[in-house]
Amino acid sequence: MAFPPADSQAQANSNEIHEEPGGAGISQALVQRAAEWGLVVKSESGRDQNTVTVGLMSAGEGSASSVERGAESTRTSGESVPRVSQELKDALSTLQQTFVVSDATRPDCPIMYASAGFFGMTGYSAKEVIGRNCRFLQGPDTDKAELAKIREAVRTGKSYCGRLLNYKKDGTPFWNLLTVTPIRDDSGKVIKYIGMQVEVSKYTEGLNDKTLRPNALPVSLIRYDARQKEKALSSMTEVVQTVKHPRAHPQAQDHEFTVKLDDQKFSVESPLQNSADPKYFKSPGRLTPLMDLKRNSSRISRKSGRSSLMGFGGRKQSSVERNETAKEPEILMTKDVERTESWEHTEREKEIRQGIDLATTLERIEKNFVITDPRLPDNPIIYASDSFLELTEYSREEILGRNCRFLQGPDTDQGTVAKIRDAIREQRQITVQLINYTKSGKKFWNLFHLQPMRDQKGELQYFIGVQLDGSDHVEPLRNRLSEKTEMQSTKIVKTTAENVDEAVRELPDANLRPEDLWAIHSQPVYPRPHKKSNSSWLAIEKITRQGELISLKHFRPIRPLGCGDTGSVHLVELQGTGELFAMKAMDKSVMLNRNKVHRACIEREIYSLLDHPFLPTLYTSFQTTTHVCLITDFCPGGELFALLDRQPMKFLKEEAARFYAAEVVIGLEYLHCLGIIYRDLKPENILLQKDGHVVLTDFDLSFLTSCKPQVIKPSLPSRRKRSRDNFHPIFFAEPSTQSNSFVGTEEYIAPEIIAGGGHSSAIDWWALGILLYEMLYGRTPFRGKNRQKTFSNILHKDLTFPSSIPVSLAARQLIHALLQRHPANRLGSNTGANEIKQHPFFRDINWPLIRCMAPPELEVPLQLIGKEAESNANDIQMDDEEMLIQTLEGL
Repeated sequence: MAFPPADSQAQANSNEIHEEPGGAGISQALVQRAAEWGLVVKSESGRDQNTVTVGLMSAGEGSASSVERGAESTRTSGESVPRVSQELKDALSTLQQTFVVSDATRPDCPIMYASAGFFGMTGYSAKEVIGRNCRFLQGPDTDKAELAKIREAVRTGKSYCGRLLNYKKDGTPFWNLLTVTPIRDDSGKVIKYIGMQVEVSKYTEGLNDKTLRPNALPVSLIRYDARQKEKALSSMTEVVQTVKHPRAHPQAQDHEFTVKLDDQKFSVESPLQNSADPKYFKSPGRLTPLMDLKRNSSRISRKSGRSSLMGFGGRKQSSVERNETAKEPEILMTKDVERTESWEHTEREKEIRQGIDLATTLERIEKNFVITDPRLPDNPIIYASDSFLELTEYSREEILGRNCRFLQGPDTDQGTVAKIRDAIREQRQITVQLINYTKSGKKFWNLFHLQPMRDQKGELQYFIGVQLDGSDHVEPLRNRLSEKTEMQSTKIVKTTAENVDEAVRELPDANLRPEDLWAIHSQPVYPRPHKKSNSSWLAIEKITRQGELISLKHFRPIRPLGCGDTGSVHLVELQGTGELFAMKAMDKSVMLNRNKVHRACIEREIYSLLDHPFLPTLYTSFQTTTHVCLITDFCPGGELFALLDRQPMKFLKEEAARFYAAEVVIGLEYLHCLGIIYRDLKPENILLQKDGHVVLTDFDLSFLTSCKPQVIKPSLPSRRKRSRDNFHPIFFAEPSTQSNSFVGTEEYIAPEIIAGGGHSSAIDWWALGILLYEMLYGRTPFRGKNRQKTFSNILHKDLTFPSSIPVSLAARQLIHALLQRHPANRLGSNTGANEIKQHPFFRDINWPLIRCMAPPELEVPLQLIGKEAESNANDIQMDDEEMLIQTLEGL
């Protein structure tokens, strides 16, 4: 961190602490303890020999290299050395992150605590760090523009996340992903800053992020800073909560789940408690004692401070409960859930449940490969897998934009290299064996496969180069792999190349012109059959029939409806018509920097396919210089999340939960029939229409593939009376292709997404189970104190049902069936929505007439969003992109 400089005054004597140890000489423990606080222990002449003085360390007592590079980072001497309480220190010492805590109440924001990881990463000792500003990490090539951003963030009390070049004590430069977050007291005053560091030298594109192609787009196919910032911000959450609430942080951390989630093996264990355990044998009709209301009352949402009194048990029995006759099996019995980190209100407060996009399918292919672009001079590398970096020992910054020749060495057979050149010139695939070299000069036997990739027009787009290290399988006499090994290895590299070819097609062509990236948003939108006569379409068509292209100027902003990580949604009125719409405006530059261009284009394509009462209608889309905009239905009922939040107990009665879940099932069934895997089901993405029915929205994380509808004839039982009513053919349509992107909303992500083995539409049925649980219990079942713990819970934690909230056996059975960790065992995986519709929980639902049903009564009824404009939105007309930006920022 680089904080604004401040004047300092020398008052060393006033900061001395005198101690009289019981034994002779200076205790080594005392010296070490003092050093941790940035103090020095000295014996003073003229005093008793057992008396020592603990005083401030002078700047001269640090290392020479520290003084040379950090002349401005000398310890603040006008104040006593900043200290943290032992309680806070003990809590912080359990964290694995690399970070410092600075005192914002003192001049120059001196460091008051540094983690062990910080000392290990930088090479500095505690006595060289505590009491100083972090400027000693700066060096000659540290970007001054980034430093200015940090100073401005500190000056204004805001957060910062960025990458800058820092220097270790021995002078070694390294790329530091720095995240700075202010900590405020109850009055809102900033009292501390947390600066978390992550060394990203191996995987960042480094200075290559400023290297542009002729089309002004980056050379690198993926913008890695966005990926690393996403992970860093998640990791920072735990540090912030520990600083704010040290008592709530456990002193012993569970390190079984590491940050590198891709190494996590998928487990298919049952999510239920072991039924053999005597503590789970409870009689069906008996509830366990009520939980401590005060201690367990908070259900913290990422969008509000909503709380849920989990000890409340005063709901009326549902019809399903009244009709239950079967004995309740022990494994589905409720239990009195003790206080856990997922319920602790101090752990993760008032966060917004944003969808996360941690990796594309391409980035999750754990093989050694590169992608090159032959349309650029010298066919440079534009993508390199993490596994390739590990194999070759190079960093990503060192190889992006270069030709693969750097792997050659003295013993590389030039005849084989010539064959590769010929294949490149002739645009054909080839598989060869040759000796290559790592960065340190180590030889490895490389089974190399080159495969061209062509675009839809058949023109050469990229080359895919797959490497397989066969060093351990070379036959000395043949000086090559055995025939059997070669055959098996060739199959592996060719399969990898095919997987890469398929995965990279999800991304936009790196050679497109910037204006072509967003071309789909300028395409016309035509009305679909079921809504083409409604008033909204008639108003839109009145303008288009006159030959006008609908643009920003046709809409008047009224009020904001929500915001996301790439843009915002606003209520707008079509000028002169009184017709209201929702306008989703997305910032082009943000989407470029965050690898979301293909997500925005897929969302636009999906919207154009929809024609269903429980899904939004796209009326038009357009782009400005800075934004792309989608105009869709306005749902005055707002989010289901907000409706849940307004209920006194923050959950719904079972009849209401059944109604909303049933409509979600219908919506998902329609999406799957179109080949769409939703991938982001959650209450925030379920909007409520004026009549109380649902609309599923937000498709920026969805996956669009093909779908082959099937009609399955059920097998008829023999020797039984056959009833025609029970044996109708089943229409079954589920997306046919799998994806492996790491996307979704943290608490709703299915196990197979985390495990990285590929996922299908079954992930939507998992999310349905989480949604039903949240509607009935007021919280999600696997939420942890941080993202890593949440993912660990999803993979391993037992599914439990709090006894303090009565929920029918049928509902718990449905949740249990939907939350099967192995997708093949999950309800909905075999014949899609048909299995779920037939579950006893939904037996009172008349599926064909569900949209004619009256929504259930709620304790707090649905509140409609009015047309009243915000005070600063009156008379605003968004006639250009500059006005759009000002409007979006001002409302």
